[in-house]
Amino acid sequence: QHYFTVLFGHEGQKPLELRCEDEVDGDEWVEAIHQASYSDILIEREVLMQKYIHLVQIVETEKIAANQLRHQLEDQDTEIERLKSEIIALNKTKERMRPYQGNQEDEDPDIKKIKKVQSFMRGWLCRRKWKTIVQDYICSPHAESMRKRNQIVFNMVEAESEYVHQLYVLVNCFLRPLRMAASSKKPPISHDDVSSIFLNSETIMFLHEIFHQGLKARIANWPTLILADLFDILLPMLNIYQEFVRNHQYSLQVLANCKQNRDFDKLLKQYEANPACEGRMLETFLTYPMFQIPRYIITLHELLAHTPHEHVERKSLEFAKSKLEELSRVMHDEVSDTENIRKNLAIERTIVEGCDILLDTSQTFIRQGSLIQVPSVERGKLSKVRLGSLSLKKEGERQCFLFTKHFLICTRSSGGKLHLLKTGGVLSLIECTLVEETDAS
Repeated sequence: QHYFTVLFGHEGQKPLELRCEDEVDGDEWVEAIHQASYSDILIEREVLMQKYIHLVQIVETEKIAANQLRHQLEDQDTEIERLKSEIIALNKTKERMRPYQGNQEDEDPDIKKIKKVQSFMRGWLCRRKWKTIVQDYICSPHAESMRKRNQIVFNMVEAESEYVHQLYVLVNCFLRPLRMAASSKKPPISHDDVSSIFLNSETIMFLHEIFHQGLKARIANWPTLILADLFDILLPMLNIYQEFVRNHQYSLQVLANCKQNRDFDKLLKQYEANPACEGRMLETFLTYPMFQIPRYIITLHELLAHTPHEHVERKSLEFAKSKLEELSRVMHDEVSDTENIRKNLAIERTIVEGCDILLDTSQTFIRQGSLIQVPSVERGKLSKVRLGSLSLKKEGERQCFLFTKHFLICTRSSGGKLHLLKTGGVLSLIECTLVEETDAS
């Protein structure tokens, strides 16, 4: 008789106790219940929702393109009607001139030769004038600016292609294999850790595949390059970058913890040995999305530097640049806050007694270092120093940490561990006064 118990997360539901006559049958039931996990269904639903959002974006883009094509067709119909009316007018003029042309047939042959030479000279002068105009434009600052602008766009397409390839390697060489390994009988990593390490990397890959396809479609229509509508599609989806950046340090910590498992470390080295990785580690691929938003900002700065003020896309490009800069500032602040919290916690762990004030997220680290605490002299006698637990007879070295709200004073034991002073080890700066005595005596 083989028993197994099913526990429910919500209160009021008693555990379900079941048994099977056969051990193999019981293992199959347990595995089937694992596969029917509601959390897996939620993950699949989230993936499907992201794909649905991308498809909706594509449909909206196609609608906009269809409207533009419809307007172009209407303009072309109007142009065709105008050309038809001009042709009719020209035909009428030609009919009126026919009698006069008939009289010209009786002209002197020498006159015909002179007219032919004149016609040749007019054509030669026209071609020469047109060649001069074209050469002047090629050498003009405007043409040079347009060449640089086109080169920036071509470099952007190449960089985007390389970035999409990096995301493809991250997803197909690491994320999906690790997700499958987490579902194995003896998983080297859990699904929660996989989600924490990679977060929405797959969604970022889908987004940039769409963006890259749009760029290639624009290049196919060169020399007409319209890019602003592509950034209009990209901007609403950039909040996923905020989540990725906010989670980046945590994902690296989770990965470092997982590497302590020998099975996981061995499996990860097999994945990193894939020729597609080109010798790069997983941490390198996880860092690539951190630099993509600044790269777009630099590209837009260069584009606007070579885009005329009356250009049809200038306002749209300036709007995209302002939005990306705003997002970059928010991401930088969040990374700075995360780094500050990690620094505070690292200092807190080095102090044997611990320090609760470092758990305040608004406490910002400024600097640390060694200072010499000197005995204070009052009326020729050695007075008791308030910072020490006992009166200080001689100078003593202290390890000090300065924060925006507090000042920590520690002593270092022979073993290298830090201990807060029992009295005056934690000073609140709002209650302190800094006095600088200019009198040398």
